[in-house]
Amino acid sequence: MIIEQIWTGNDWRNFNYLIACPDSGEALAIDPLDHEKCLGLAKQRGWDITQVLNTHEHGDHIGGNQAVIAATGARLLAHENAVDKIDGIDVALKAGDVIKVGPALELEALDTPGHTMSHICLLSRSDTPALFCGDTLFNAGAGNCHGGGHPNELYMTFASQLAGLPDDTLIYPGHDYIVNNLEFTLDREPNNAQAADLLQEIGQQDPNDPLVTSIALEKEINTFFRLNNPEIIEKLREARSDLSAHPDEREIFVALRELRNKW
Repeated sequence: MIIEQIWTGNDWRNFNYLIACPDSGEALAIDPLDHEKCLGLAKQRGWDITQVLNTHEHGDHIGGNQAVIAATGARLLAHENAVDKIDGIDVALKAGDVIKVGPALELEALDTPGHTMSHICLLSRSDTPALFCGDTLFNAGAGNCHGGGHPNELYMTFASQLAGLPDDTLIYPGHDYIVNNLEFTLDREPNNAQAADLLQEIGQQDPNDPLVTSIALEKEINTFFRLNNPEIIEKLREARSDLSAHPDEREIFVALRELRNKW
C-alpha cells in the first residue's frame, strides 16, 4: 500500500489522500477537496484514480468530487446514510464493507458516527494497519459535533471502536490540528510530559511532512483517550461545577468536548 498525504494549504488545514495499489497503479482518493493537487500527483505517479471516497458530507470533504470524477470516471463511495447529502454516490457503504483497490489492497469501512451521523473511517488490511479517519479522530484530538453529529455518539465511536484498534495503527486525519490539540491536552493535563515534549519537538511542523501518530501514541497524548486520568478529572471538576461526584467516561468525554468547543 502506498499512501500519499496531500496538504491542501487552505484555511481549514485539510489533508487529502491518495492510496495506491503498488501492483496495478489503481488509486483511491479520500476527500479530494484540492482536486488539482490530487489529480496532478496521480498523474505524476502514473496512477489511475478509480474510486473516490468521502468520509462524510461536509463541503470541505466533498468539494472536489465532481472535478476528480469528471477527469477520471471514478466511482463515488460514501456512507449509506449520506445518499441524500452527497450527490452522485455510486456505492453506499455500511460497517464491514471492504473496498478493494487493485489486486493487492483492501480497506474496511467502519461506521463511526459522532462528527456527523453518516461518517466513515477506513481501516487498511495491511501488515501495519492505517486508519483514514476524516474528522472523527485527529492527531491528539477529536472531531467537533457542530455539523450534524452528537458527542454521545462520538464517545461511543472512541470507546467501542477506536480504543480497541491495534497499538501500531497509523492515524491519518482529515485536518492538521495537532499543535492546537496538544495545547488543549496540556491545558487539561499540565503534567503530561509526553505531550509537552512532543509539542516542543514538532513546534509549527511543516504540514507537507507531518508527524504520523499511532493509536499507542494517541493513548498517551490525546485527552479523549485518557478519560480515567485523575488530573484530567480534577481539572475538569474545576471548570464544570455540575460534574457528578463519580463521573463515568461518557460524562467526562462529553464535558471535555464541550470545553474544546470554546477553547
